[in-house]
Amino acid sequence: MLAATLQIRSEEGDRRVPIDRPQFRIGRSQDNELVLDSFEVSRHHALITLEDACFVLRDHASKLGTWVNGERVAERTLAPGDRIRLGGAGGVNLVFEQGSTRVSIPHRASATSSAIVNVGHVAALLAGLRALGGSRVLDDVLALVLDAALVVSEAERGFIMLAGRSGALEFKLARGCGGVTLPDSDFRSHRVPEDVFATGHAQYFVDFPEEVPDPDQRASVALQLGTVSCLPLVAFELVDRTTDLGRERRIGVLYLDSRKKGRLMSTATRSALEALATNAAIAIENARLYRETMEKARLEHEMRVAAEIQRLLLPRAPHAGRYCEAVGFTIPSRSIGGDFFDYLEIGGERFVFALGDVAGKGPPAALLSTLVLGILADRRRDSRSPAETVSRVNDALALRSIEARYVTLLCGQLTPDGRLAYCNAGHSLPLLVGPVGVRRLQVGGPPVGMFEAARFDEEVLVLTAGDRLIVYTDGVSEARNGADEEFGEQRIVEVAESSPDADPAGLVAALKARVQAFAAGVPQNDDITALVVAYRRTRPAGLESPQNPRIRT
Repeated sequence: MLAATLQIRSEEGDRRVPIDRPQFRIGRSQDNELVLDSFEVSRHHALITLEDACFVLRDHASKLGTWVNGERVAERTLAPGDRIRLGGAGGVNLVFEQGSTRVSIPHRASATSSAIVNVGHVAALLAGLRALGGSRVLDDVLALVLDAALVVSEAERGFIMLAGRSGALEFKLARGCGGVTLPDSDFRSHRVPEDVFATGHAQYFVDFPEEVPDPDQRASVALQLGTVSCLPLVAFELVDRTTDLGRERRIGVLYLDSRKKGRLMSTATRSALEALATNAAIAIENARLYRETMEKARLEHEMRVAAEIQRLLLPRAPHAGRYCEAVGFTIPSRSIGGDFFDYLEIGGERFVFALGDVAGKGPPAALLSTLVLGILADRRRDSRSPAETVSRVNDALALRSIEARYVTLLCGQLTPDGRLAYCNAGHSLPLLVGPVGVRRLQVGGPPVGMFEAARFDEEVLVLTAGDRLIVYTDGVSEARNGADEEFGEQRIVEVAESSPDADPAGLVAALKARVQAFAAGVPQNDDITALVVAYRRTRPAGLESPQNPRIRT
């Protein structure tokens, strides 16, 4: 048929899909020739048909329409370069491309045993495989390879096995004449494919002997097979030097058999099959690499979305209230992290805040941090004390039995009269920095989620105007420089004491800059997160702190 392709344009990059049958269906359903994963595309969105040497595009009553060069159409004869959009403004964009030459590629529904093996036919098959290898998904390429092999050889069945991650052969696809997909149970002999894969040499058999020592081969004898051919699929590893052709790497085997001798054993057929196997290996490897690339791009896109959602769950702006201010920041060591913080002023009477660090990294830690944030959001409007809030979080995690996952957590509550109540659940010791020195807040209990019956205590302090509380994760204090030194608590204190008049935003900016300068050029293994809360209202006269004087470092 006429050579034509659709160029699919997306954020992950462009790819081309050949229009390789007279009726080429496009839509979201898996039974289409071109499956598009977009909610703006209908299940059976459009159809391209080959009519009188022209390709005609028809809309199938799609919900959001089919557009050609910006115009909504029900039917349009396509011309090279036509821009097609399926769906609304956020739909899928395609470009129709048509060549001037004809390429004969066997299709699953059109593969027959009546084809004549000649140089031109085989060349067309190989050209088609090379063209499709990088743009079709792996399953489609495997089907095309088997259909092409069945046409060339006039065999009755074809099987492909590919090397898995462990290096052992794994069954992938079986096809019969007429493009029929066969169940994997039809393939009984593994001995021949394993020998061919191990040695890299093709094997051909005519009339299996009646008595063979291998039970696996006796199953093939029972089928009364007249001919069997098995060829290695060999690809070449990429190399840096242009003078080096690369090293061969066996990626699988192509197996064909038939109860009739036919021409499967002819010299011409063997030569054609060997040429086909060589180019098929290239096409299969390209398709596998393409699928891996697309999967990686999809995962990266999902991680970007997850990171954006996680960012939106954190407070969107610094807090500047009547009696206190608060600012926080987080720098994930990966796309998404397990650190979190939150704060909210409730009714002008209480300012509640929390900062936590989930054990582990990546998506599992991020999911658990989201769960804890949800629990905190549900509880923070209650009048419970920080210790009660931490206890509720611990109960929720312990009941879920999340193996090897726990959270260090600091919950606090500040009131207009300067009373600070807090509970430290196994977290890095926050620093209360003020005119009279530095105090570490260590009253609380173990990390949440470790023990179902854990007990949590809290402490109440009375702050003076200008007191600043610095809560941070161990990613700050344990950040390392090129000399493998830790940033340490003392440097955090130095940042605070060197900026005694700085508001929380200024102190956070200074701390963030100091940590980044300290660890510049060194990959960090943990998320870096900090929160600064400043009390700025003078305590009423006569209200004295019930605590001991703060200890200066």
